[in-house]
Amino acid sequence: MDFLLTEEHLMAQKMVRDFAQKEVYPTIKEWDRKQQMNPDVLPRMGELGILGINIPLMYGGQGFDYITLALACEELE
Repeated sequence: MDFLLTEEHLMAQKMVRDFAQKEVYPTIKEWDRKQQMNPDVLPRMGELGILGINIPLMYGGQGFDYITLALACEELE
């Protein structure tokens, strides 16, 4: 069994990491203090395909596997 990440996995991980570093991390303390997140973040995640990252293409998702979903979750935690 091959446990190495594919190029596709790494590209998706980088995209989510870049998004988080640019749009989440700079304001996360404020979100925590207010106990609410910026309402612009979820639509932006939808535009980038993060919200449907493992949903099949035929249903409007990105069609990635669960490894990619786990990598995305890890970058957003």
